Amino acid sequence: MKQIEKYRHKKILVLGLAKSGVTAAALLHKLGAFVTVNDKKPLSENPEAQGLLEQGIKVICGDHPVELLDEGFELIVKNPGIPYNNPMIEGAVNMGIPVITEVELAYEISEAPFIGITGTNGKTTTTTLVYEMLNEGSKKPLIAGNIGTVASGVAEKATKDNTIVIELSSFQLMGIETFNPKIAIITNLYDAHLDYHGTKEEYKAAKANITKNQTELEYLIINADQDETFEIARQSKAKIIPFSTKKELAEGAFIRDGWIYFNDEKVMEMDQIALPGVHNLENILCAMSAAKLSGVENKAIQEVLRTFTGVRHRLQYVKEVDGRKFYNDSKATNILATIKALAAFETPIVLLAGGLDRGNEFDELKPYLNNVKALITFGQTAEKLERVGREAGIKVIKHVDNVAKAVPEAFDLSNSGDVILLSPACASWDQYKTFEVRGDIFIEAVHKLK
Repeated sequence: MKQIEKYRHKKILVLGLAKSGVTAAALLHKLGAFVTVNDKKPLSENPEAQGLLEQGIKVICGDHPVELLDEGFELIVKNPGIPYNNPMIEGAVNMGIPVITEVELAYEISEAPFIGITGTNGKTTTTTLVYEMLNEGSKKPLIAGNIGTVASGVAEKATKDNTIVIELSSFQLMGIETFNPKIAIITNLYDAHLDYHGTKEEYKAAKANITKNQTELEYLIINADQDETFEIARQSKAKIIPFSTKKELAEGAFIRDGWIYFNDEKVMEMDQIALPGVHNLENILCAMSAAKLSGVENKAIQEVLRTFTGVRHRLQYVKEVDGRKFYNDSKATNILATIKALAAFETPIVLLAGGLDRGNEFDELKPYLNNVKALITFGQTAEKLERVGREAGIKVIKHVDNVAKAVPEAFDLSNSGDVILLSPACASWDQYKTFEVRGDIFIEAVHKLK
């Protein structure tokens, strides 16, 4: 870790805890800052805040009092989930107080370079693939970010011999100033998180931040099948590396005659790839590009692609029960992710879907429901999904209270040879704290079947 002096004796407010806030507060304290933590959860119910208090860090819990800004803070490190229309953030911006996320802090202290991955879908799978390829190629990678390990905590332990492979959300990228990955990846761009960003343009602008500090010495890997990613590439100073699942390219990653290529080099035959689903080809091509740019040999890439079958909660195979195959796709928190999951199977599907209502409808799903023999819904969006199911001609539609109850119902409605797929098309927060919790409950319910 770089022993930077930038924050010594500076008065800094960490707004919102969770894992990233706790790590950032403790790190800033080590760097000599005067840290105040503000979290909405009451102190009596907040063991994280209590732990920081024991370290000598000032803690204010229970609400976000705007008058706290009068205490003369020089910087705010905010939890990525707190929107910019929050009164505390609006007040800070109006007062000229810089607002960052802990990803910026991680970059400032890190001795290791970064490979940053963002996009609407495929981030977690791509991040994991890049990590596994670099690891197989003896490049000493570390994994961080939106995938579950806090970036600044990883950066604190990283050395010059490591590479930090980091998954980045649009929320995190809105709070960077100097962050500059050696390699940046944009998997794809679709409408998402508009309840947070307001417009698609604002969402795209947040994603574009991944390359805003890059120079001609860095690389930007983009989806050549999307105009939106090319728009970002035109603004970037980095060397552009395209990938495509639909056309052959003069350079970059593409498919030709059953092989995946990087530039003019054959890397691997497609029929040897273990990861299921056409949508995963995008993830494979951009991960392979990052690995090749990092000096990983084809042998290591091939070994990973022959053995890697997916990440937890992302089209994860759970088990087979009486001929029914169960798949956990709880990370499908938007419509496009569910469309891609449905397209991965040719056998009849019992679909489990529903969750947080963000105000959108689900008509985009209709063309992809032909193979769904039964639909089981739960959560706030149940009625919306049921309407779409009826209009798509699904004969059997059931509503249940939650995911745990959906599993035995799905089993009863299915036959040997069917796929039972949890792919909610919605965030989990109406019923579950995270999509991981939702997925774990699904897995547990599957294992309880007799």
